[in-house]
Amino acid sequence: METTTIIKWTIDKAHSEVQFKAKHLVISTVTGQFNEFDGWLEIEDDNLENAQAWFTADINSISTNSPDRDNHLKSADFFDAENYPEITFESIEITHVGENQYKMNGNLTMRGITKMIILDVEYGGIMVDPWGNTKAGYEITGKVNRHDFGLKWNATTEAGGLVVGEEIKIALNIQLVKS
Repeated sequence: METTTIIKWTIDKAHSEVQFKAKHLVISTVTGQFNEFDGWLEIEDDNLENAQAWFTADINSISTNSPDRDNHLKSADFFDAENYPEITFESIEITHVGENQYKMNGNLTMRGITKMIILDVEYGGIMVDPWGNTKAGYEITGKVNRHDFGLKWNATTEAGGLVVGEEIKIALNIQLVKS
């Protein structure tokens, strides 16, 4: 009888970043990040296609290098951090699509609204750090429409353009440590 081995990996927060990008005034891009987040990956028999991934980000840790904008993003106009303090993601399926390339389908929840999204995952490899910890690296990217999650605030410029774009790009550079 074959036995399966499940290995748990957790996010090394000191070597990871969670960013997002949004169009501003249609002419430029504003980048933000979440400074407090957590996540883990459980892999069965070293096969990423048999893995389960979970992730959370603390809305109150949002940073766009503008305290006024950060406070507006935390308000009911956007994330409504008082009522919905976290963003969560749980994978449903991970599919190998090319050398070190995967697609990860999962449920993303913001403002109490859950939608399935597809993320691109690039596997960077595994290394042992100088202290004997086994680490794995991943770059995860995707796009979501903020309106799908109830983040609908906007304003119109004099020229009739919108202040904030609907499409939000997600970019995570994640280093995991083997438990």
